[in-house]
Amino acid sequence: MTNSIDDFNEILSRDESLASHTWLKIGGGAERFYTPTSREQLISLIQCCISSSIPVRILGGGSNLLVDDSGVSGAVIRVREPLLGSINITDNMVTAEGGALLSHVVAESVRADLSGLENLVGIPGTIGGAVIGNAGGRHGDIGEFVRKVEVVTHTGEVVERSGDELTFAYRSSSITDLLILSVTFELRSGESEGLPERMKKIWIMKRATQPLADQSAGCIFRNPRGLSAGALIEQCGLKDLAVGKARISDRHANFVVTEAGASSSEVDSLVEKVQAAVSEKFGVDLELEICKW
Repeated sequence: MTNSIDDFNEILSRDESLASHTWLKIGGGAERFYTPTSREQLISLIQCCISSSIPVRILGGGSNLLVDDSGVSGAVIRVREPLLGSINITDNMVTAEGGALLSHVVAESVRADLSGLENLVGIPGTIGGAVIGNAGGRHGDIGEFVRKVEVVTHTGEVVERSGDELTFAYRSSSITDLLILSVTFELRSGESEGLPERMKKIWIMKRATQPLADQSAGCIFRNPRGLSAGALIEQCGLKDLAVGKARISDRHANFVVTEAGASSSEVDSLVEKVQAAVSEKFGVDLELEICKW
């Protein structure tokens, strides 16, 4: 095992702007920004950071992330394909590494005539992030199909989790480990008739109702039980509400879109205004769905 953090200097960028690595195009610098090129190097780097007491954050697709303008200390490790990007299919079992893009896993599964994940078409990000946050929509969530997860723990150990160790709820899971190395899904075979058409229909509907062409980070708020956050925000008349260069989408009220030069404080202020309005009108406290650094 590598003993010195300096042994990873060839994959290190200092004070790397995180704005260019997130969908909102917002965020200050990462004190240490690492781009490992292999699974082995990634695991060794994590273990070395832990032994050196350097805080570690994992950056996947950056599609569900708001980074503070002041940046983050410690190490940010970028994990997305080609790093941990392989997808293997045997019968109806699909094993995807954590850095593989969800869109690629969905496409490969449909190509193999396996159904289940086609419901997730149009959702950005990596498999690791999608499974930790139990990504999904009105047609179903990813956690339903997860059978085994290989992770790196906060102490740097590589372990497998399955069975009772894996539970999924709305936009959440029992996985609190540092990093997902791979996920094995059990999909359905023999139900492939009309699969590409079904996927296309879901994708067309999403394109019609979500601001996919804008800078956004997907849904900002979790849906309260039995309610739609977007509908509550819209009923408060907040579509197109802006703070600086951040605004509520006029297409879908649960999306915040940003223009070049937007700041994290503008998004924070917008979020607070929406939460206050919905709380006052409906007595409902909206919880964030995006992650904040």
